[in-house]
Amino acid sequence: MANILEPFLNSKKTYEYKYEGLVRVGRELPDLVESALKLRCTFKIIGESPQTFVLQISNVDVEDLNGLPGKSVFSPSQNLTKRLSAEFSQPIIFEFSKGQITDIRTAPGVSNTVVNIVRGILGFLQVTVKTTQSFYELVELGIHGVCQSSYTVEEDSSAKELIVTQMVDITNCQQPAALYRGMTLAPEDKLSKQRGESVVSTVKHTYTVKSTADDGLITKAFAQERQYFSPFNVKGGNSRLRDIELLKVSDTTDKIVTGQVQSRGNLMYKTEKDLRTIPVVMINLNEPVPKILDLIKRLAQANIYHVDSASSTDILNLIQLLRVATLENLEQLWKEVSGNDEHRRWFLDLVVEVTDERILKFLETRFKAGDITANEAGQALVVAFNHLSAEPVSVALAQEFLAIPFSKSHPLLWNTVVLAYGSLVYRYCVYTDPCPITVVQPLLDMATSGLSKNSEEDMILALKALGNAAHPSSIKTLLKFLPGYTAGAEKLPTRVQSAAVQSFRLLASRDPHSVQDIVLNLFVQRTLPAEIRMLACMVLLETKPSIVLISVISEVLLEEIDLQVASFSYSLLKGISKSRTPDNQHLSTACNIAIKILTPKLGHLSYRYSKNAHLDWFHDDFLFGTSADIYMLQNESLIPTKLMFKGKIHFIGRILQFLEFGFRADGLKELLAGKIPQLKKDLGITDFATIMKILSDWQNLPKDRPLLTAYARMFGQEAFLMDVRGDSIQSIIKSFSPSAGKESKVWEKIQDVQKGTSWHWTKPHLVYEARIIQPTCLGLPVEISKYFSIINAVTMKAEINPPPKEHLGELLSSDISLHTDGFAGVTKDHFVFHGINTDLFQCGTETKSKIVSALPWAFDLKINRKEQKYEMNLTPIKKVTELFSVNSNVFSVLRNIEDPSLFKITPMMPETEDSQQGLPLARILPTSRDDQVKFRQCADAKIYGTAVCIEAEAKRAHYLHEYPLYYFLGRTRFSYQLEPAEGAKPIEKIQIQVIAGRKKHPGVSEIMNLSHRVFKDLDATPESVVTVKALGLSPPAKPLGYEGVAFYLPTAQRDNIEMIVSEVGEEANWKSCANANTDKSHSSAKAHLRWGAECQTYDVSMRVSAACQPESKPSIYTKINWGALPSVFTMIGQRIQEYVPGISYIMGFYQKYEKNPERQAAVTVVASSPETFDMRVKIPERTIYKKAIPSPIDLVGFEAVNLTIST
Repeated sequence: MANILEPFLNSKKTYEYKYEGLVRVGRELPDLVESALKLRCTFKIIGESPQTFVLQISNVDVEDLNGLPGKSVFSPSQNLTKRLSAEFSQPIIFEFSKGQITDIRTAPGVSNTVVNIVRGILGFLQVTVKTTQSFYELVELGIHGVCQSSYTVEEDSSAKELIVTQMVDITNCQQPAALYRGMTLAPEDKLSKQRGESVVSTVKHTYTVKSTADDGLITKAFAQERQYFSPFNVKGGNSRLRDIELLKVSDTTDKIVTGQVQSRGNLMYKTEKDLRTIPVVMINLNEPVPKILDLIKRLAQANIYHVDSASSTDILNLIQLLRVATLENLEQLWKEVSGNDEHRRWFLDLVVEVTDERILKFLETRFKAGDITANEAGQALVVAFNHLSAEPVSVALAQEFLAIPFSKSHPLLWNTVVLAYGSLVYRYCVYTDPCPITVVQPLLDMATSGLSKNSEEDMILALKALGNAAHPSSIKTLLKFLPGYTAGAEKLPTRVQSAAVQSFRLLASRDPHSVQDIVLNLFVQRTLPAEIRMLACMVLLETKPSIVLISVISEVLLEEIDLQVASFSYSLLKGISKSRTPDNQHLSTACNIAIKILTPKLGHLSYRYSKNAHLDWFHDDFLFGTSADIYMLQNESLIPTKLMFKGKIHFIGRILQFLEFGFRADGLKELLAGKIPQLKKDLGITDFATIMKILSDWQNLPKDRPLLTAYARMFGQEAFLMDVRGDSIQSIIKSFSPSAGKESKVWEKIQDVQKGTSWHWTKPHLVYEARIIQPTCLGLPVEISKYFSIINAVTMKAEINPPPKEHLGELLSSDISLHTDGFAGVTKDHFVFHGINTDLFQCGTETKSKIVSALPWAFDLKINRKEQKYEMNLTPIKKVTELFSVNSNVFSVLRNIEDPSLFKITPMMPETEDSQQGLPLARILPTSRDDQVKFRQCADAKIYGTAVCIEAEAKRAHYLHEYPLYYFLGRTRFSYQLEPAEGAKPIEKIQIQVIAGRKKHPGVSEIMNLSHRVFKDLDATPESVVTVKALGLSPPAKPLGYEGVAFYLPTAQRDNIEMIVSEVGEEANWKSCANANTDKSHSSAKAHLRWGAECQTYDVSMRVSAACQPESKPSIYTKINWGALPSVFTMIGQRIQEYVPGISYIMGFYQKYEKNPERQAAVTVVASSPETFDMRVKIPERTIYKKAIPSPIDLVGFEAVNLTIST
């Protein structure tokens, strides 16, 4: 035999094969439902020329299965068979030379799905056989892309055949055919992938090659491809099989007439760019316009008075239809819906999911015509740009929005346009290497222009957009704004320098070494503002520096004299040192070493200084975790210069920075600094009053600079930026001022309310769409998709009597009656699909989760401001009303476009009758397979005719210990609802009364008795501060409910407060009595709570005292005593006491066993230094203590307080 035995086709012969392809999607367990699809056919390969062959496919038969393996049988899919037969009957030609298929040509009408199935059929011809080696590896082109294959060859000399086994590594292809969508802003985490994979695929081919006079003839080909997928770590999966067998070889007798054909490419799988087929729905996409209009009208109507959770999944249907609409269709739809506020809003909120140039051209027309508001434009554009497919034509069109005058018509809209364009550039550059500088040039020009004009606003906006884009070519421009790199940069405002430093955050992962050099240089310059150095340290750590760089940071901090920089940098290192997420795996080790070196010097710094607080967790089995950071940057002031909050999600080997928001308050700090000198030290009650007085003097607030700047990032990209200036505050205060008249916007809204106008708002939104599409040996795409959509809705109607006539202040001086009813709610739908998804059919598993929150209301309110009386009347619940519910299940699904209404969707766990009811709350979740539990518990408030109920139901597919990752695959249902109380008398209304102001109370003697002479020798009569009644009214019966009265009685030595809550009713004697008093010197306070029959059954008391003698350290002593307590309190106390030893050990407390007073707990806190304190806790049978605990607040000045000891 020759060294290489190439598969050979004789152009004068006809080869006839039988073919069977099988797809199974499920968990491969006998008691769990799966979906399967089988395609059988025969095909002939007929020679036309030495390198050109015709493929004829006939006897097509498609069958499907949706049921239990081994118990259910395949059933014919007749209409789908007809559809495929019709397409397969059209001419298919391929070029074949030296064992390689170089081109496939078909008639123009053959769909991409069918061409890919043809690739799967012809793939058996493309195999490399080396006869002199039993094992070898090659990189070669196949249906999965250009991938590495491992071959083993066995010879059957008696049959003159070779058995060739080919294993294809499709996870590391040089040129993969797989497609990823929606994952750009969730970068891969290689360290997480080392701990496990959420998707594992194996591909194995077995060929029987018979030696012939010409070369090798493939007589049999069998392929098995298995893919294992989990939302977490991998266990279980699905399989695809391909079986081809040669039936006969004959001489070609007739020449085939093929007609017009067009090239469809080589053997590599081709994915359609538009990806219009959403995997969890399948609808007929012909004539989309009337279907879109119908869906918009139905969705708008269904969500006016409530969020219609039943129709919420129609959002995906609507998006799919919009994606096949032409630009002309979109313009036609706009003309239809723009005149109706509801329909207009639904259309604008969802048309942005058309993720190609059509949406840009549509929005460009709107911007130029000015027929949408700035608010509508901003909401539409930010979603459109961030969901756009980042193709060169899309980026070019998006760039034009930077030059449209309407974009600059409103500051917030302009910020949105610029920031969103930066985000689009970032996503474009992920898949384009090298990324052309032309795409980021407008932002570079904007930054340079802002610098030349010395425009602080322009510079900051451009820098933030460049930070979003993270284009490597922008570094040169960014350095112009950094001191030490460009002359004069140190004179730029600190917030401009700050924006420049933070622009390197995303660049930290793209070009870590360049970023490390820049920000390390900034960090070590002690002449720079503390904020710039702190941010430089933050960015430096985001580059995941080596242990050498961490040691450099440590050396700098050991010599650091700025405690703000030292404290912030130390807390950053400390947070990472405790991190458990894979991305910090190596960095945490380096930081741990640094912390041991730095703690003696910096470990005692209090929260008066700049800090970072980091929390995270990660579960290796689930490959899932979260992390959160809070950054507080200060600079010689108790008001932080900058606050940032950041949250990340770690899942399936990726990191998603889900949300970040922050505030800058340097303008506010500068305003207050000159008027409150002690702002750098400490603040008292009078200082807060001064701050409020300064802010209320809105006419004198500065208008040339922002008092406060707020920003928000979604998925790592800054999407929102807003400055709060003095004139904005002035406008708001004027609108709500009592003297505001008909010119006020608030007046306009009140007039609308008075007319009975209802206010309604909805916001449907596809939060994310993430898709992984991978070809299979069958030519069918296996897809893993995740969709998360939300519908928010608010409806409100109100009537006010009497309405104001001249100014808003009239509402404060008259009796007002208000009636309002409405609804606020949100529905969240989450889908995960795994299986085969084409435009002709779908076969897979779906996880569907739905979370519904709802808050309906209807009440009357009467207000008398003069007498400070308020009364609210509510109608009791008449039917079951769900306030919150969660429903989740896993289904096996089959759909095909020929019979879209006859889809098959079956729960993966078949429904059974057996279930367990009445289980305690701790057993809501089942612990074993086939364990189905139901739970229902209600708390009745029969006085008000209402019950609060919790219902839960769960069934699981696996034992928790057997498959912890798949434990969540099963049915889950939870609901929290209001319903009429069983056995309660009908209640006409629930009335809540509030009477404020000091009114003399007639029952003084009763109060004194109940108070156990708390007020002692008081001559004055207690005065009620506020009285609250909550009554259930059912005339002619007397009211039932509760009444609470609060009293305030100051004396020369103490402030005394008493509160009594009583049950209202003829035979009711339950009362709760609480009293508290504070020493005028603020050195001690005590409180006493008693409740039960006439306040006699249970009691708890607490006493707090502070002391600071000249010879002693400041201290606070707290003591809690209790008498009889309800059994549930006793049980909770015992549980807490069980955990005390472990928790105290973890927190570093020492403990000793000693006999302390029964029914008493005491805590002593002593200020051991200006920044630390000692703590001792005494409970029955145990004392725990710890010294030198870092204080969250600065204890400087505590010693100067004139306190006297109180026991």
